[in-house]
Amino acid sequence: MSVLQAFCHILKKKSIRCLIFGKNVLMEQTVGQGLFISAEEKSAFTEFKRTRKEAEIFLTLKKLIADASRRETDKSALKKICEFAKKNSLSAVLVSPVNVSAAKKLLTGSGVRIVCIVGGNGETLSAVKKYETKRAVRAGADEVRLVPYYSALAGGNLGYLKREVKKVRKAAKGCGVALSLEDRMLSEDDVALGVRAACDGGAASVCVGGETPLLLRAIEAGAGKITVDCSDVENAEQLRSLQTLGALRLVSRCPEKVAEELLSSLTEL
Repeated sequence: MSVLQAFCHILKKKSIRCLIFGKNVLMEQTVGQGLFISAEEKSAFTEFKRTRKEAEIFLTLKKLIADASRRETDKSALKKICEFAKKNSLSAVLVSPVNVSAAKKLLTGSGVRIVCIVGGNGETLSAVKKYETKRAVRAGADEVRLVPYYSALAGGNLGYLKREVKKVRKAAKGCGVALSLEDRMLSEDDVALGVRAACDGGAASVCVGGETPLLLRAIEAGAGKITVDCSDVENAEQLRSLQTLGALRLVSRCPEKVAEELLSSLTEL
């Protein structure tokens, strides 16, 4: 059944019910005999498609994380990103430890979560990562993204990785912990090992680079036990593709561009 046929079927029942932004919107319409669509009904159908598309875009943006963790993110840039995240109801803003407090002030009451990266480049002691985590949580982080000891990952040291995740999870005191597997040097096998360490250590999720093979390997290794996010999302097409393949949340350094591309599809209706 085509979209138009489905719409006509709904019209024949004299009502359209769409779930949009959590509210039932009722549009009362009537239609005569046959499949002829009048100008008024065509206009209603166009509005129906637009409303449905807007709802789809809204739900997609709810899965987008704005990356504000770059070194060049100064106070002005952070404020701009946080304001954009609030306006568009994004999932979260990703920040470095030094910007957690500022992000908390900008995002309080908005529903946008604060995700803090801990662990630097990964090559630091677990005790340092624990301390960073405690400070981040006290400052207002809702979730921490742990950069693991990549040398242990490359060497296949599952035990060390698992212990590191457990220590950080304990320090997070109930806040979610995601394991970062985003380093471009990681192979698919490295990602699979990292996912196993995350599962064994009790992490809530992992985040991999925005490449299809890495995402699929992470999902396979997780076997439904852990959610998988993707980073380095550069455009709406990539976002839709990764989301279709199973990524829960998508991280982008250019969320404005991604949102603009998503919204531009409304002009095609």
